[in-house]
Amino acid sequence: MELADRSTMDAERLIEAARNALENAHVPYSGYTVGAALQTADGTVYTGCNIENANYSNSLHAEEVAIAEAVKNGHEAFDRIAVTSGVKDGVTPCGMCRQTLAEFCDDDLAIVCDEGADGMTTYTLGELLPNTISADTLSAAERR
Repeated sequence: MELADRSTMDAERLIEAARNALENAHVPYSGYTVGAALQTADGTVYTGCNIENANYSNSLHAEEVAIAEAVKNGHEAFDRIAVTSGVKDGVTPCGMCRQTLAEFCDDDLAIVCDEGADGMTTYTLGELLPNTISADTLSAAERR
């Protein structure tokens, strides 16, 4: 099997895991379900779903739930993340989730977005969040 074929298979598996996570979403206010599946460097997959709160600012995003679960279990190196929504509209991680991913991942992290019957679109974290805030950014600011 060629690497490209394996990567596609991995992406499809991650999309399926993200779709399965949709079933646990708690979205009584928006009705917009989101699921995420995060693959660690050792191949372990952690999933998350969005969990809404009446004040919205306390809501949890699917990506951050998956990241929290992975970190809680000792992982801090990730290969890719897949994201889907109930309407399979190619949703990408929001800015907050992109910044959280940047805490643990390089610009080349693959972000696979579910387009439903139209397949999937893959971005890199660097494409979606150029010039991120990092520990280096903060250190440079302190030196000024």
